[in-house]
Amino acid sequence: GPPCPPDQLVLQVPARALREGDTVTLRCRSWRDEPVIRVRFYQNERNLGANLNGTELSLSPLQLHHSGRYRC
Repeated sequence: GPPCPPDQLVLQVPARALREGDTVTLRCRSWRDEPVIRVRFYQNERNLGANLNGTELSLSPLQLHHSGRYRC
């Protein structure tokens, strides 16, 4: 199908308090639950590169430099 506009993607993050050393998985999905295949993750508008896992970005162990604003 056609590429999914970025505003139709939602980044799911854990709802709990995060601490250094945690394992955190950010998950990117479509509002309409359409399959999302290739995703790019951005931290503070810096491209983190294409993700090999498909739609998940794992931050492990969590460190201070991981803080910031993420989008996909």
